Amino acid sequence: MAKRFLWSTLAVFLVAPALWADEPPIIPRTILFGNPEKTSPQLSPDGKALAYIAPDDKDVLQVWVKGDGDEKARKVTADKKRGIRSYFWTYEPDTLVYSQDTEGDENFHLLAVNVKTGVVRDLTPFQGVRAMLVDVDPSVPGEILVGLNVKNKSKFDVYRINLKNGAVDFDTENPGNIIGWTADAHSKIRAALAATPDGGHDLLLRDGPADKWRTVRHWGPEESGSPIGFSEDGKTLYITANHEANTSRLISLDIASGKETVMAEDPEYDLSGVVFHPTKRTVQAVGFLKDKIYWKALDKDMEAALPELAKLRKGQFSIASRDHADKNWIVSYSNDTGPTYYVKYNREAGPKSAEVLFSQQPKLEKVVLAPMKPISYKSRDGFTIHGYLTVPEGVPPKSLPTVLLVHGGPWGRDTWRYDGMTQWLANRGYAVLQVNFRGSTGYGKKFMNAGNKEWAGKMHDDLIDGVNWLIKEGVADQKKIAIMGGSYGGYATLVGLTFTPDVFACGVDIVGPSNIISLLKTIPPYWAPMLAMFQKRVGDLKEEEEMLKSRSPLFYVDKIKAPLLIGQGANDPRVKQAESDQIVAALRKSGKIVDYLLYTDEGHGFARPENRLHFFAHTEEFLSRYLGGRAEPIGEIKGHSGQVK
Repeated sequence: MAKRFLWSTLAVFLVAPALWADEPPIIPRTILFGNPEKTSPQLSPDGKALAYIAPDDKDVLQVWVKGDGDEKARKVTADKKRGIRSYFWTYEPDTLVYSQDTEGDENFHLLAVNVKTGVVRDLTPFQGVRAMLVDVDPSVPGEILVGLNVKNKSKFDVYRINLKNGAVDFDTENPGNIIGWTADAHSKIRAALAATPDGGHDLLLRDGPADKWRTVRHWGPEESGSPIGFSEDGKTLYITANHEANTSRLISLDIASGKETVMAEDPEYDLSGVVFHPTKRTVQAVGFLKDKIYWKALDKDMEAALPELAKLRKGQFSIASRDHADKNWIVSYSNDTGPTYYVKYNREAGPKSAEVLFSQQPKLEKVVLAPMKPISYKSRDGFTIHGYLTVPEGVPPKSLPTVLLVHGGPWGRDTWRYDGMTQWLANRGYAVLQVNFRGSTGYGKKFMNAGNKEWAGKMHDDLIDGVNWLIKEGVADQKKIAIMGGSYGGYATLVGLTFTPDVFACGVDIVGPSNIISLLKTIPPYWAPMLAMFQKRVGDLKEEEEMLKSRSPLFYVDKIKAPLLIGQGANDPRVKQAESDQIVAALRKSGKIVDYLLYTDEGHGFARPENRLHFFAHTEEFLSRYLGGRAEPIGEIKGHSGQVK
């Protein structure tokens, strides 16, 4: 690695004056991949305290709290290594709960902390068990409902946890097929989403804890639906679903009569967000994620509020937090070329009360970032494929080295926002193409289902069509295109180098599976109820093993021509380390070029900033070596767990 790095660094300094004279300065990786300065603010239910996440003096993310009478925020957690990324206020006075796993294993524990005394209690102290929040409700301020796979690792029963004494009491049994629970306004489990053998789902309802479940709706394998909340009186259930339509809609279900009423829909885009009133449980607004998010008001209060929020700051906005009285809001504002800002807003005082609390990363204001442009093109079989293109600042967008950056999931999508990885690549001189290929969410079920059993098939064709479109537009240098991504994006990278070996100059695979057969055989036990869905969307292990093998890059390493870099977490529960180990071994046996970085304290992705900085430093050197972009010297990175394998 040292010899390669020396070579690429010299190359950068030799050619930089000619090729990048007009480009902005290199943005340090510590700004792009380090911890945020402050993020995720939440108001306490009484509105008297503000919590947020920020690093401590050892750069470990902690929860901080600032009360009305406090001059400064106080650190209320003391995580030693991994950092805290998720928390919520409860209705028990001065109590919040945060989640934490062990070195990326995703067996999350829920821990309660009293923000006044600093006392921390592990609410779910069960080894090898994953905790999932089900409900936190003001009707039972001293309790929360939590799903735990204590009895059986493949299913989550519901438990009621006492926040005062830590008692864990059994509440609702999972027969084995339930993948989601919904409580009513009195914190009673009344609805459930059950996986079915055909790869679809059933919506189950019951009148109370002592009553039997009844099936009120079945969604087939090519449909989707889910309950999202009850009305205050418990007579109406709100669901999102796409039956009898192409896109996911907001529907109210009258429980007594079974009548469904469509409350909001868009003919082209799925529902992507729902805003409930914090106490009345009425739906106030919905969001549709098009190229950018679009909010639609469903009551008079939001009809007045949304235009006000749009005028406070530029960018996409969303309501991040509200107090229980609904007087104070925290609104987030995001842009592609700057940090997310958080604004505190008093509803009674109006726009004049707006106060910027902080931005996630103020240092981003002092660097030049590249705009993220929505694009679209036609696939070879006629679909409109949407995505985003980001090109470097300071140079003409012609014949540029390019990175095809593929999102994970694959049942997810890229969005318009600030993205550290995209900005990093653009700043180093690369055009960045992000494609929402078929199978991506948000564009209706026809587009989603067009990706069924098309891993390494038409899903990959959409990516290649995007590359060809970019070449035709004159933006990309055909000889200097890389493919890169994480999870499914890592798999797509391996597919790109094996199935289309002449297209890419190199590839970067982050926690990507190399063999679909071994991937499906080693899924986490709690994914078992979703196996039928995987069989419909990916392939059936029993009936279609040869097809799955034919879509697995592991068996085509002999076709690889381009160098490959792989990053893997040793504790990844979704894509096991063996997925990377086996393809690295096969590549080296065939004499192919592969660099392999294994992180011993990470899971499905790199949570610790030391590991992110280490991996992307080496990735930057790798891309510079084969595409010719700029590179910041790797330097000394302390505290990482990366091993060159």
